[in-house]
Amino acid sequence: MWRALVLCGSLLSLSSAVQAATGEPPLTPAQLAALSQHAGYLHEAGLAFEHGEGVPREPERAAACYCESARQGNPEGMYALGWMYANGRGVARDDAYAGTLFAMASMLSHPQAERMLRYTGPYTGAVPECLHAPAWEQDEGLVGRLMARLPADRHAIILQVARTAPEFGVDARFALAIASTESAFNPLALSPRNAMGVMQLIPDTAARFNVRNAYDPAQNIRGGLAYLRWLLAYFRGEVRLVAAAYNAGEGAVERYQGVPPFPETQAYVTRIQAYFSEQTHPYDASVVESSAVMAPLFMADR
Repeated sequence: MWRALVLCGSLLSLSSAVQAATGEPPLTPAQLAALSQHAGYLHEAGLAFEHGEGVPREPERAAACYCESARQGNPEGMYALGWMYANGRGVARDDAYAGTLFAMASMLSHPQAERMLRYTGPYTGAVPECLHAPAWEQDEGLVGRLMARLPADRHAIILQVARTAPEFGVDARFALAIASTESAFNPLALSPRNAMGVMQLIPDTAARFNVRNAYDPAQNIRGGLAYLRWLLAYFRGEVRLVAAAYNAGEGAVERYQGVPPFPETQAYVTRIQAYFSEQTHPYDASVVESSAVMAPLFMADR
C-alpha cells in the first residue's frame, strides 16, 4: 500500500487511505512525528533543487517537492511554493495561488507568510492542481468506503475491479460505481432478467464480449469493463448516457434521446453519479463509431 509519488514521495498523504482500506489502527505519535519529519525533508529537497545546492538546479522539481510538502501540512512548503507562484519561478505566476498558500502558511504561524499577503492579496481558496489528491488516492478512498460496508469476501473483488478498470480506459471510480450498484460485488448475483455476476451481464452481453462463464469474477469484470469502454465511445463519454445505457440498453437511450423516463433507470443514473460526479469521461473513438441517432444531441452540447 505504501507508494512513492513521482519526483517526491508521500507517506503522510497515504495514511488515511491505508487505514480506511485495511482497517489498520491510527498512527502512533512516533509514526506521526516521522511523517512530519518526512514533510520537512521534502521542503529541504525543494530548497536544494530550487537553488542548485548539491544537485542540478531544477525549479520545476523544486515546485513539485514544495507542493507535496505543503499537501502534507508543512507551513515551510506552503510558503516556499507560494513564493514560487508569486514570482513565477518554476511555475507560471499566479497571485491567487500564492495568496492562498501564504494564507495557509500564516494560519500555521509561519513568520513571513502574513506579510506576503499584502503583495498577493488574501486567501481565495484557489490552489494548484498538485495540492489536490491524485486520482489513485481518490480511488483508494472509495475502495476503503466500499470495503467498510461490505463483507470481507467481497474485498478482493472490489480491488480487482479497481485494478482492472484502467486496462480498459475506464476510471476506477466509474467502474466501482457500476459494480457496486449492479450487484454489490456479489459474483453469484442473478437478477429476474437473468443478469449475472458482479457486473450483471445478461446472456447476450456476455456473449457479445466473449464471457464464457459469467459467474467467474475475472471474466465477468473484464466483460463488463469491455462493455463500458464500448458505451463510452458510442455515447462520446457522456456519463449519464453511458450509465443509462448500461441499465436500460443503448437502444432505449437512443429512442428517448437521453436518459429514458423509467424510474428504475433514472434512480440508477442518480446513484451512479453519487459515486462518480463527473459529467464526461475520456473515451477511445477507435472502439466504435459514435451513435448516429444521438449525433444532433452531441452537436447541440458542443
